Amino acid sequence: MKETTNTDLVFKALGDPTRRKLLDFLCERNGQTLNELCENLDMARQSATQHLGILEAANLVSTTRRGREKLHFINPVPLHEVYERWVRKFEVQQLSLLHQLKTELEGK
Repeated sequence: MKETTNTDLVFKALGDPTRRKLLDFLCERNGQTLNELCENLDMARQSATQHLGILEAANLVSTTRRGREKLHFINPVPLHEVYERWVRKFEVQQLSLLHQLKTELEGK
């Protein structure tokens, strides 16, 4: 049986446009309640709660209670880890190739 890693959970969470939209909302204004997040979504609270649960499982969202309200906060650490592992190395490679091309075109 395949073990699910946190990276797998992050990619699964980011694979859905609604979850990306929720992260965008939290990036714009961190610490929102479910009601506040649902104001911007065309879906039932139950569906939004399921999406938030997937984001929490991937450690992309954390929550804290303030009285009867549950506030949602974005956690950028897993995104940074994905960036470092999967994106950055390709950026470095592309920049290196562009530098080599520039050098060759300039005849240096």
